[in-house]
Amino acid sequence: MAQREAFETPLETIDPEATATPSLSVVVTAYNEAQNVDELYRRAVAVLEGGDGFELLFVDDGSTDGTFAKLEQLHARDHRVRAVRLKRNFGQHPAMHAGLSRARGEILVTMDGDLQNSPEDIPRLVAAVEAGSDVASGRRGARHDSWGRTLPSRLINGMLRRFTGVAISDFGCAFNAYHRSAVEPMLGSIGKQKFTKALILSGGASVVEVDVSHAARRGASRYSPFRLTRLALHVLAGFWPQPIQWIGMILGFGGVAVLFVLGIQGFILALVGEYLARIQRDVEGRPIYTVERELG
Repeated sequence: MAQREAFETPLETIDPEATATPSLSVVVTAYNEAQNVDELYRRAVAVLEGGDGFELLFVDDGSTDGTFAKLEQLHARDHRVRAVRLKRNFGQHPAMHAGLSRARGEILVTMDGDLQNSPEDIPRLVAAVEAGSDVASGRRGARHDSWGRTLPSRLINGMLRRFTGVAISDFGCAFNAYHRSAVEPMLGSIGKQKFTKALILSGGASVVEVDVSHAARRGASRYSPFRLTRLALHVLAGFWPQPIQWIGMILGFGGVAVLFVLGIQGFILALVGEYLARIQRDVEGRPIYTVERELG
């Protein structure tokens, strides 16, 4: 593919024809990130400009702070920027499906729009896939999160390593690169399953871990301890084939403390609720998200 010419100023309008069949798609999920999208765009273009063709595909997950208006401005001056606005906040992984299903590149990079991920690391992830791996898994070496966020994250990572049989250290990092051939077979399940990377790896994709930088989040995290507990339930329901049977056996052999048993029973009820919610969604055939508007 011919090398692209760098545009002279940030305000120059890029010819839409220059964006045909990009080799790289960067999918950015964003929720109330109006303060970050301009900087993310500038930094991403700075490291990708001059290489093979690329596109930046932003998915606005129902923002209420003017994020999509910022994306409209970026698209107007650079048609390599595409954007999808969902009708409400559906969550990170449905938003990721909206981006991955529309991405045109052979290599797909996923990242959050909160600038905890450094756009300068994109070429390193891409290089790992170009070297032959199906997945380049971002690994946050020095996380700038509170213990209330990192401790449950370590627990969930351990569960996913156990249930998927894939020995990577950071399933929770959304900053990854995928070869299209690894993503396409799983598109029917991405978004329904909250751990996109674990889902793709469970299908047998080859993986290499790549160390990426991690910045402190600008603003409060949306992952409360309660929400992380719900993620643990989702892991059990999605990646452990017969958890209720195993937990029932544990109760049968080890019901020695009433409070412990009651706690386990409560957890089982929550797990059953997760299963029933999944069954209800499948029976009703509801879409995992609805789109309000698309640019590009």
